[in-house]
Amino acid sequence: MLEPSSTTKLIFLGTGTPNPDPNHLGPAAAVVVNGQPYIVDCGAGLVRQAAAAGIKMEVLTHAFITHLHSDHTTGLPDLIFTPAVTGRLKPLNIWGPPGTQQMVHHILAAWSEDVDTRLHGAEPAVPEAYGVEVSEISEGPVFQDENVEVTAFSVQHGKWRHAFGFKIQTPDRTIVFSGDTTYNPNLVKYAKGCDILVHEVYSKQGLDQRAPEWQAYHSSYHTSGPDVGRVAKEVKPKLLLLYHALPFKQSEGELVEEVKSEFDGDVRVAQDLESH
Repeated sequence: MLEPSSTTKLIFLGTGTPNPDPNHLGPAAAVVVNGQPYIVDCGAGLVRQAAAAGIKMEVLTHAFITHLHSDHTTGLPDLIFTPAVTGRLKPLNIWGPPGTQQMVHHILAAWSEDVDTRLHGAEPAVPEAYGVEVSEISEGPVFQDENVEVTAFSVQHGKWRHAFGFKIQTPDRTIVFSGDTTYNPNLVKYAKGCDILVHEVYSKQGLDQRAPEWQAYHSSYHTSGPDVGRVAKEVKPKLLLLYHALPFKQSEGELVEEVKSEFDGDVRVAQDLESH
């Protein structure tokens, strides 16, 4: 049973895309319950953003990955190694799509000399902190403890064979992350009635001004503003937060207006280090 007295906080550690915008680091969020963070995606800058948000290194022990695109995983080596050097005492647990185990295996191999030197070179070190336990997931419940119940659901992200969103239920809130996806009825099914829907988005008006090849790419991998609105109209979240946004030179206000053309609820553009 989940503890009914808990308090849930959603913190955006990064809200960006592959574009190197210093104001929007790589996509990553923390759902924090009773002081324990559950990380969703591992974009660039994750660990330092966690420190900036006041999250202690020793509690960075749980991470959930929607898919293995580089912008969602370049912070993974940082999450594995930096807390191990600076306070974590236990292994890191990762839940991700098929292929996650292989990715982690190669990361550990790439830094094997570093780990060996830290463990056997007179540096005070905790061997358990360098452990990584991977669970490769499919659709359905993937994790439960006293704070959260996490359910994965399949989404459509272009040519990716395995891409997921996550529904995270805590004692006082239900938060749904779309992951990277096009308009997706399966997401609607799992997200209906949630408190917070965190959904990726691109500006349709902006994309319409780009080259045909980019229009074809983005429209088959991501969700337009009006389509995010259609999703939200069916889901009816109390709060819709847009992240991983591709405005294509449109303003945040214009992007929100695209969404609100279909959904009249509370819509906001998420910002790095913002909490809800």
